[in-house]
Amino acid sequence: MTALATSQPAPIPFWRTEAPLLAGMKLAWLLLLTLGLLLPVAMMLLQATGLTTSAHSSDQHGLALVVQVLQGPNFLAMVGRTLAVSGTVAAIVVPLAFAFAYAVQRTRMPLRGTMRTLAMLPLFAPSLLPGIALVYLFGNQGLFKVWTGGASIYGFWGIVLGEAFYTFPFAMMLLVSTLTLADGRLYDAAKAMGAGPWRTFRTVTLPGARYGLFGAVALVFTLVATDFGVPTVVGGSYQVLAVEAYKAVVGQQQFARGAVIGLMLLLPALLTFAVERLVQRRQHAALASRAQPYQPEPDRLRDGLFLLLTGLVIGWVLLMLATAIGASLVKLWPYNLELSLRNYDFDNMDGGGWLAYRNSLKLAALTTVFGTALIFTGAWLVEKTRTTRATAWLHPAIRFAVLLPMAVPGLVLGLGYVFFFNHPDNPLNGLYGSMTLMVLCTIMHCATAAHLTSVASLGQLDPVFEAVSASLKVSALRTYWRVTLPMCLPAVLACARFLFVSAMTTVSAVIFLYSPDTVLASVAVLNMDDAGDIGPAAAMSTLILVTSIVVSLLLELAMRGIVRRTQAWRSASL
Repeated sequence: MTALATSQPAPIPFWRTEAPLLAGMKLAWLLLLTLGLLLPVAMMLLQATGLTTSAHSSDQHGLALVVQVLQGPNFLAMVGRTLAVSGTVAAIVVPLAFAFAYAVQRTRMPLRGTMRTLAMLPLFAPSLLPGIALVYLFGNQGLFKVWTGGASIYGFWGIVLGEAFYTFPFAMMLLVSTLTLADGRLYDAAKAMGAGPWRTFRTVTLPGARYGLFGAVALVFTLVATDFGVPTVVGGSYQVLAVEAYKAVVGQQQFARGAVIGLMLLLPALLTFAVERLVQRRQHAALASRAQPYQPEPDRLRDGLFLLLTGLVIGWVLLMLATAIGASLVKLWPYNLELSLRNYDFDNMDGGGWLAYRNSLKLAALTTVFGTALIFTGAWLVEKTRTTRATAWLHPAIRFAVLLPMAVPGLVLGLGYVFFFNHPDNPLNGLYGSMTLMVLCTIMHCATAAHLTSVASLGQLDPVFEAVSASLKVSALRTYWRVTLPMCLPAVLACARFLFVSAMTTVSAVIFLYSPDTVLASVAVLNMDDAGDIGPAAAMSTLILVTSIVVSLLLELAMRGIVRRTQAWRSASL
């Protein structure tokens, strides 16, 4: 009997056997980004352009509404005021932040690390806190009212001072990163050619930092133009666009008008996104492969002057924070300064009571857990897994979607959620006002920064890990769990810390989404201030500040402990 020769099929490459699972995970992440980001933003744009109508009002729509808004008796003046405030804050904050960053990165000033840490404290407070502090310092019964010469803090300068406090750490972080990128050979060459410190600064330092300065100006300008926390507290009759958008939706139920104003607030954010992309490309192109790190030499006069400057900035930051904290601990400012915790009796105040604080803790915890897992895993799927020809489009689509929040202000995203999730024809309509929707909105709002942090960490890992795992027929998911995740734990915890603080302090992204049962602490601050309970508003702001700092410190300690146990290989000598 003759045996028939049969041909065996070629073995399927191991990595292809799990390709459908990985493709499904990527598709699920893209669908979530579409649901929580792309569709709400698209709905807001459609609402503003009149291609769809809101179920909540009978406003005019489309071009007629745009013309009506632009021709309003106060609208162009409001645009001018917004531009004036944003430009003034940028003109004050960016040079100050650049000087601070220069002191931290380019001098031998003592206490550089301490100064840099203290400068980050405004990030842990809601944007309404500086407005509240200014009221206690320069308001009608303010501590330094006599210094104002009778001028009122409510208006242009009140907004400028409050926004300067709020935006300073953002500009400082960007400029510190810019000044970190320096080629020491240029400074050695300038010194060898006899150039003095001032000429070296003008011809080497400033040209190398110009794109970072442009980016800082655009960032500060956008943050001020889209923030309504500070103007709500100390703006008085000086109305700006962000406050008008909030009032149009919440106070007047004019959803289409709010969408048009939101569309206008999107323009400076898009400009910032474009400038940031340009800055990033130019910075990378400016770094030569043979660049050497710059080591500044000691200079007592220079270091002493910069220590004085940074000390004044930190003194202002600490004064603002101490004022809000101190005001929350007295009975009745300024008539009865006896220490008391009556302002912390939130259940007897308007705004939401202790329920608001518990909701914020819940929101922050859920955002931290689910947001960190989703964003880091999504970054790993894009950066460390392969694609097939049929799924090659998923990676650029995910990258585009996850970078979009950088160009979408929180107020605009919140408006998009109103139009999309609160529409009666949407089957997800029941989510409106729930904690689930606010968690989703907060994750989407913070996705870009966390994603970029994750990508930077993943980019430091050699692709050989995935190649070796594939050759040993170890699944990509197992490699992710056993190798990639442990090696990137510092970045994971950094993302968790950022998401927790953002969820505790956010106002604009969730101001339209809460219900009486899901009111948040940051929203309660706004509601208490509107009701005239400024002492309790200061107390709730203080509680948010302290909670954010304590949790951040705990995560920092956890990170150090985990790094000592799992990252010893980084410092092991060969």
